[in-house]
Amino acid sequence: METIRNLLDELEDIIDRSQATPFSGKVKVDKQEIYEIIEAIKENLPNQFKQAQWVIEERNKILIDAQKEADEILKNAEERFERLVNEDEITKRAYEQATIISENSKTLAKEMRLGAVDYADEMLAFAEQRVKELMAVIKEETTKTEQFFEHTLNTIYENREELKGVKK
Repeated sequence: METIRNLLDELEDIIDRSQATPFSGKVKVDKQEIYEIIEAIKENLPNQFKQAQWVIEERNKILIDAQKEADEILKNAEERFERLVNEDEITKRAYEQATIISENSKTLAKEMRLGAVDYADEMLAFAEQRVKELMAVIKEETTKTEQFFEHTLNTIYENREELKGVKK
């Protein structure tokens, strides 16, 4: 996002240092240089969206891995429980441990899922904030451009009115 901001700053610098046309608010700029900066902006925009997509994919992978791990923990707990049930004296204790392990694995799986969701949400919030900042920059630049054209039109109108006064 910083790259895009730098490119927009570079556009402003080009306009600021460009040669002014006498008796107007217009400036001469290198068309090719402007097009190159616009192309660089276009190339950088998709990276932000690719990063957001990557975050979503990583979140899904984390959730799948967490579910697999939880399933494996549950499977191991069930197998251990069955072995312990066969022993009379240990049966009650094994049941309690199996219950604890099962609850712990469910809690762990839930915490892992929530952590993955929180991480994905943070990354998406970051991407959202960056897009909002870009929109604000573009809106600001659009406003400056509109003001420039309004000023230019007013100057042209005033010059025409002045010329009409000279004719009379």
